[in-house]
Amino acid sequence: MKRLLSYMEKYKYRLLFAVLLSIAGNLLALVGPMLSGKAVDVIAAGKGAVDFARIWYYAAWMIVFYVLSSVLSYVLSLIMLHTAQNLAGRMRQEVFDRLLSLPVGYFDRNQAGDIISRVSYDVDVIQASVTNDFVQVIAGFVTVVGSFGMMFYISPWLTLVVLLMIPVSVFYTRYMAGKTRPMFRKRSAKAGELNGMVEELITGQKTIQAYAREGKMTERFDGKNEEAVQAYYNAEYYGSLIGPTVNFINNCSLTVVTVAGSILYLFGRISLAPEYAFFQKMALSLGAISSFVLYSRKFSGPINELANIVSEIQSALSASERVFRVIEEPAEAEDVYGAVELTDVAGKVEMEHVEFSYVENKPILKDWSMKAEPGELVAIVGPTGAGKTTVINLLMRFYDPVSGKILVDGKENREVTRKSLRASYAMVLQETWVFEGTVHENIAYGKENATREEVIEAAKAAGIHGFVKRLPMGYDTVITEDGVNLSKGQKQLLTIARAMLSDARMLILDEATSNVDTRTELRIRTAMQKLMEGKTSFVIAHRLSTIQNADRILVVNNGKIEESGTHEELMKKQGFYYQLYASQFQ
Repeated sequence: MKRLLSYMEKYKYRLLFAVLLSIAGNLLALVGPMLSGKAVDVIAAGKGAVDFARIWYYAAWMIVFYVLSSVLSYVLSLIMLHTAQNLAGRMRQEVFDRLLSLPVGYFDRNQAGDIISRVSYDVDVIQASVTNDFVQVIAGFVTVVGSFGMMFYISPWLTLVVLLMIPVSVFYTRYMAGKTRPMFRKRSAKAGELNGMVEELITGQKTIQAYAREGKMTERFDGKNEEAVQAYYNAEYYGSLIGPTVNFINNCSLTVVTVAGSILYLFGRISLAPEYAFFQKMALSLGAISSFVLYSRKFSGPINELANIVSEIQSALSASERVFRVIEEPAEAEDVYGAVELTDVAGKVEMEHVEFSYVENKPILKDWSMKAEPGELVAIVGPTGAGKTTVINLLMRFYDPVSGKILVDGKENREVTRKSLRASYAMVLQETWVFEGTVHENIAYGKENATREEVIEAAKAAGIHGFVKRLPMGYDTVITEDGVNLSKGQKQLLTIARAMLSDARMLILDEATSNVDTRTELRIRTAMQKLMEGKTSFVIAHRLSTIQNADRILVVNNGKIEESGTHEELMKKQGFYYQLYASQFQ
């Protein structure tokens, strides 16, 4: 709650104006019961000759005060709506900025759907709460204080009767708030899990249908959905109990007030002995009792409303907790003090006795050492899970080694800025990524301010110029989200063109041709060789035919380099590489 209020501090003057509007609007509304009581007294005193002019006088002023109160409430709602939208926009921006600064490991540990849920659903819950609940809390506070003052002015003794029931409402509401908050926290978590699974199912829909696993996935979804439904039910069920129960307590209070008020009215209608003159002073008129009852309803009304919105506030706090957890997530470690820009890169890369593990005591790389001279093509091959992609993660400093050193042009990569280090590499990954935009924009992503001519040259080098020209609008054709209107091979070729456009002196190709058919692979191999001329290149490949011309092949198994050499040298050894090659070509 404190953190959420600190976010609202930026809008303190606007909120202060909202508070003043709320005070003014509710004070105007509080005049109504007093005028109503005076009108009742006019009727009671008339005894058949009622002064209707005076009654209309009070009624007209009641209308004026209520209309003014409604206008102020409307203006207040507009202010709070605008404030909540600004707050939500700022919060989403901070979450997004934090996501861009988080290490890769965070995204490895968390589902994409759950992260999306925090950016969208949870922030929406906070916005709705600020728009509605904040106004209700302010208005309720003013109404409660104002009503209490008017009740005490009319009859301190009846006010005491009302106050006797307040502790019951307060203690019950606090107890239920503590009980329901974990439930709303669980509800938000289950909503995130469900969104994560939906995102997973949508992206894998073709695979699900290809393997006819619709029934199995339906069972999994039913399980997650049932957990979410149960979490929603528990939170809403116990949250919905608060309002009716507090309303019942307040109605009991109203019953007692009505009976006590009737007795006080009778004190003024009957003759009492002198020794009971004290009770005579407590007597009330019908108008005073009428006003007191109306004020007691106004007094208890906000308490009922607060009880009803406790569940909404708890939901907003749980959502805030999830959003702030992302914002407070430790960003990728800052560059060390004195880190230098990596410029004029030659492309010499060394790894000296590197050890690394994603999970403690479960090493992935063990005593890994290698050297790549400028312009060399180094291929890394081995079975799945051997640690090939981990090497790429370390070269790019997505992770830092547990021990050992990684050097670029003789400088340890932790002593240079991450931005300059990563800008020195161009990457083509096995998992292609394209965004919604034109073909030109997707290719030009590899180089800032790239010209159309440079984009076309890169496309020609990747062998996709002809395909692009056949598109409806050529290079200005818009690719839909994640490139769903392109084939896997076309997306891979597009990302290869993007890498070709980069000025980087080092290349990383992680299964870059895994989604390309054999004919296309042969077509781009020449272009890839031209691209790698004079550049240090690291290639991870399962197709051993693609790396036979490598200057050095590192054969990896169980996190260690089993063998190292050229294709011919390794084939002569008839070791682990020979077995891998034979398994593909015999």
